[in-house]
Amino acid sequence: MMNRLIMLACGVMTMSAAVSAETITIATVNNGDMITMKELSSDFTDKNPSIELKWVTLEENILRQRVTTDVATRGGQYDVMTIGTYEVPIWGKQGWLTELDKLGANYDIKDLLPAISSGLTFDNKLFAAPFYGESSMVMYRTDLIEKAGLKMPKSPTWDFIRKAAKAMTDKEEGIYGICLRGKAGWGENIALITAMSNSFGARWYDENWKPQFDTQEWLDTLQYYVDIMEESGPPGSSANGFNENLALFQTGKCGIWIDATVAGAFVTNKEDSLVADKVGFALAPHNNLGKRGNWLWAWTLAVPASSKKSDAAMKFISWATSKEYTELVADKKGWVNVPPGTRASLYKNPEYMAAAPFAQITLDSIQSADPKNPTVKPVPYVGVQFVAIPEFQGIGTAVGQQFSAALTGTMTVKEALETSQRLVERAMRKARYPK
Repeated sequence: MMNRLIMLACGVMTMSAAVSAETITIATVNNGDMITMKELSSDFTDKNPSIELKWVTLEENILRQRVTTDVATRGGQYDVMTIGTYEVPIWGKQGWLTELDKLGANYDIKDLLPAISSGLTFDNKLFAAPFYGESSMVMYRTDLIEKAGLKMPKSPTWDFIRKAAKAMTDKEEGIYGICLRGKAGWGENIALITAMSNSFGARWYDENWKPQFDTQEWLDTLQYYVDIMEESGPPGSSANGFNENLALFQTGKCGIWIDATVAGAFVTNKEDSLVADKVGFALAPHNNLGKRGNWLWAWTLAVPASSKKSDAAMKFISWATSKEYTELVADKKGWVNVPPGTRASLYKNPEYMAAAPFAQITLDSIQSADPKNPTVKPVPYVGVQFVAIPEFQGIGTAVGQQFSAALTGTMTVKEALETSQRLVERAMRKARYPK
């Protein structure tokens, strides 16, 4: 009888524990750093047995669509959202996000890099915590550029990049001189081409919010992009985003890849990259106009205002973006694989600086990006590779489709820009700019 009572009591306790466990749903992007976070999340659940985690891992464009719809409609589908520096100030202003005011006494907010954290606040309130921060840089094959008889400068021009890409291309051997984003999307090809355009002197809008795609600077930018990809890019590049180009570079198919600084850890990882010991790094290219073609971005974790589990969600965010998490990744994956670009303390860590050959260039690139003065001429907007207005998500993707069409040859560069000018003018009239 006593045994039965004990068994019954244990059963009740188990049921009680199961009932009291709180499940938070985390929407995240399918890149390497986020996959590592999921892999190591047992560290969090072991420390917080009352919280269970449900993961929704999506491709970048789909993630953006899903979380935007959910937060705007207050659907409450997610408790933690992976969003970028574009969304945070806009959504914070709209009241769609919960202030992160319960990250814990040991979180050390002051350690966050100002260039990154300043873009995650509205009205002096932090609405998202950076999981990793990035700019963009040049990654290149040291063996191929040497074979071509060239030397990559620390600060190359776009002219040099084109020359080097052409010299490194061997299409018969399946080696292409350059890999650049071609997939249509405001966070895909538009991120790259807008950052490029800044260094060509182009801008999305003039001071009065008039679209500028009918300017010579934009013609020079897009023509350069299409020409270099036709000369030295891989086939089917209009379908390639970050992940596709990463795979091409890691398998030895690309001579030069200009993309996110976060890729440095992936291309030098000997387990995944066939060219890990043949990779060099340089600053994003320029045109001698005072601006580089590098962007500024952070993937961040935020709590939607619709979540009914905000305290548990904040506990998770505090864990995932803490110094302790960085040390956990270092212990399990090595220092070279820790999430970069968010904390000043990481760049003072000799172990990390020794392990990551791209670390200094990452820091220099992040600190050199200026979202408030992104291009050569004055602009009325904030943002380096995007324009921080609610309408940009739709406008940017629509323009990205035109640029992708120019890349495939289904329309000319001039036609793509003319169409972009018309659709952006129409969108701005509809949104009643200037406001």
